[in-house]
Amino acid sequence: MSGIEVGTVCIKTRGREAGSKVVVVDFDAKSQFAIIDGPKIKRRKCNLRHLFPTTQKIGIKKNSEKKEIAELLK
Repeated sequence: MSGIEVGTVCIKTRGREAGSKVVVVDFDAKSQFAIIDGPKIKRRKCNLRHLFPTTQKIGIKKNSEKKEIAELLK
């Protein structure tokens, strides 16, 4: 899946949140979508083509809460 795993910090490249830092929380089993979340972004599906993975990775479990993600990104 192009090197993107749960906990990978990415930057959105398209849409209204372009340039925002997000974390991959889960994957949609049926298609090429990831479930993302971030401090300024609601949890939602996002096409993997619209994400640029960084070298950062935070230690979260699948479907972690928003508070935990926001603290680890600081």
